[in-house]
Amino acid sequence: MSTLCPPPSPAVAKTEIALSGESPLLAATFAYWDNILGPRVRHIWAPKTEQVLLSDGEITFLANHTLNGEILRNAESGAIDVKFFVLSEKGVIIVSLIFDGNWNGDRSTYGLSIILPQTELSFYLPLHRVCVDRLTHIIRKGRIWMHKERQENVQKIILEGTERMEDQGQSIIPMLTGEVIPVMELLSSMKSHSVPEEIDIVRTLCLFLTAAERKCSRLCEAESSFKYESGLFVQGLLKDSTGSFVLPFRQVMYAPYPTTHIDVDVNTVKQMPPCHEHIYNQRRYMRSELTAFWRATSEEDMAQDTIIYTDESFTPDLNIFQDVLHRDTLVKAFLDQVFQLKPGLSLRSTFLAQFLLVLHRKALTLIKYIEDDTQKGKKPFKSLRNLKIDLDLTAEGDLNIIMALAEKIKPGLHSFIFGRPFYTSVQERDVLMTF
Repeated sequence: MSTLCPPPSPAVAKTEIALSGESPLLAATFAYWDNILGPRVRHIWAPKTEQVLLSDGEITFLANHTLNGEILRNAESGAIDVKFFVLSEKGVIIVSLIFDGNWNGDRSTYGLSIILPQTELSFYLPLHRVCVDRLTHIIRKGRIWMHKERQENVQKIILEGTERMEDQGQSIIPMLTGEVIPVMELLSSMKSHSVPEEIDIVRTLCLFLTAAERKCSRLCEAESSFKYESGLFVQGLLKDSTGSFVLPFRQVMYAPYPTTHIDVDVNTVKQMPPCHEHIYNQRRYMRSELTAFWRATSEEDMAQDTIIYTDESFTPDLNIFQDVLHRDTLVKAFLDQVFQLKPGLSLRSTFLAQFLLVLHRKALTLIKYIEDDTQKGKKPFKSLRNLKIDLDLTAEGDLNIIMALAEKIKPGLHSFIFGRPFYTSVQERDVLMTF
């Protein structure tokens, strides 16, 4: 069997990352397919620990495994394939993103992977989407970097009159290191400060989450430092000595859902625009960021948290959080009723579960109402006034709550109801006022 394995990679460069707290990650790797030698590992990132769970040779072997069989990969240009391996015989799980790119003038296949112990499978699965989203964006930037390096090296060859092609793979490593470290820090933070499965405090927001969503949420402790992480459902942040904290614009924009900021000191609630508007702005900002990365002439031009203004047709709105001013009856009635029950009993949790079930059924009813009225999308929807009355959603806040849940169940519902691919929250409010 050993004769069928690719020859071992030469000594692989490795970067050890010092993380605070326990790290569930064994390593992250960047590998590529060599047309002569097969899969090869370019770089390894591993947590700096006293106990070595996997040797560099074992990590290299596992990373090579992710590219085996990819020589016949037939994917569209620019496609990124997500592969999930559970290797019981090795006791590990590997999440690998396979993509194509240009290196040394040849089109080749690459793999950016993270390796975890199999015992961390239940911990990782709720965070899978968060990690894949971040790794996907790293690859987008990596492709641009590789292409730019290729062009620069070709220009050097022409100017210097030499046929020697420099190793272009090495220059991409510092950029990848800066992007991979936050992913490792996120997993370490989630491992150390995850929300427990059993929650007794009724007032916590995590009670409104499913069991899987709680595993994708994070607590905070006074003796630790925390930063905002995009993709988590609920997370705690602590203010500094001046009474302020930082919500980085880029991370907030890259969150899969709009963010709500609740300040428990001054009892204020601020929200981002609805989901359909948030995703629209997110895509525009992402394109602008990648465009700026393409045009950048130095690494200093593209600091991770730089606000992008490259697209003249799109200027990011930095004032993305607005006060919640609309009136609702659903949540108010729930709060009035739940606190009439004695604390410390399972009655409150049961009452909350029933409330969430009612919201879910109202959202499904709204979707069914629209499907019946429009013959499942064959006709435009013109009965918003009747919908609000029939489903008892005349209060703007009630309609927003149910519409948000319905949009999550059936994406694109907002666009269909309002008859345009995109409405800002202000335009949408004006339309609602006419009904």
